[in-house]
Amino acid sequence: MELELRHLRTVRAIADTGSLTKAAAALGHAQPALSAQLRRIEKPLGGPLFERDHTGARPTLLGELVLERARVVLPAVSELQEEAVRFANALGTMERFRLGGTHGPLLGGLVDRLASAHPSAPVSTYTSWSVAEIASQLVDGRLDFALIGACGESPPPANDRLRWQVIGVDPVFVMLPDSHPLAGHQELDLAALADECWADVPGDGCFADCFVGACARAGFSPVSVYETDTASVVHLVQVGRAVGLCRATFPPTPGLVTRPLAGSPLSRRHLLGRHPRSAAAAAASGAVGGHTRAAYAEAVERSESYTGWLAAHPRFGPAM
Repeated sequence: MELELRHLRTVRAIADTGSLTKAAAALGHAQPALSAQLRRIEKPLGGPLFERDHTGARPTLLGELVLERARVVLPAVSELQEEAVRFANALGTMERFRLGGTHGPLLGGLVDRLASAHPSAPVSTYTSWSVAEIASQLVDGRLDFALIGACGESPPPANDRLRWQVIGVDPVFVMLPDSHPLAGHQELDLAALADECWADVPGDGCFADCFVGACARAGFSPVSVYETDTASVVHLVQVGRAVGLCRATFPPTPGLVTRPLAGSPLSRRHLLGRHPRSAAAAAASGAVGGHTRAAYAEAVERSESYTGWLAAHPRFGPAM
């Protein structure tokens, strides 16, 4: 029997878990089947790879040698596969823009500007609530650029493998029905909204925890939080069912107003990402970065409540 990559993954799983039983569960195998597979792996290698007793499985000297090589070979093969996918997806000389994004305010503006500046280049988009999913598509070479939001100073996904550029930093505003008693205030204390229900769009970052933490510091726990799509959030606010959390660049919408929170307890960064070894993204990064910054500036200008507020809060707004 020739040694295969799946055999090295099996050996590594046993070493990582310290037990054939745990390794079998992690790999989705029955324990007797994994034991039989280990014996087949050990035969062409010339001896046992693990010492096994009631406390678990520990690598032998031969096992340590195999593991040392496996820890080099397996990541190298994974990187080769990812690079091959990126290369295959970048084939061809036709200019194109494959964009991914969460459901934020900038993706539409970026598409509009790219389509105007490059009328013959196809522009495709992929959207998801999950920034991890968008980053995974970027790593695999299925996207050229990703436009996401990140809570506060939290690191973006795959930060060690992707290159992220900060486009702008916005405070989180509160969305109120225009009939709300506090709608006429220019700025709101979070504590003044302690008795409200809340509405927000979902996500897989730390924003939900950061919001609960901000409420705790203000002296209350949220009554309830509806996580739903943007249109439903707007509807819940318009009918007075909840107050909403939104980006400061949220466009003017009939029936509601947006207001800053005193002290800006919550913020979000707009990030543009690409893979450092993507030839397509490297060639277009200057143009896409410029168009993204312009789309952000336009989004800021559309929000009257934000433009006036920014003048007194210079740490927010476009990244320098």
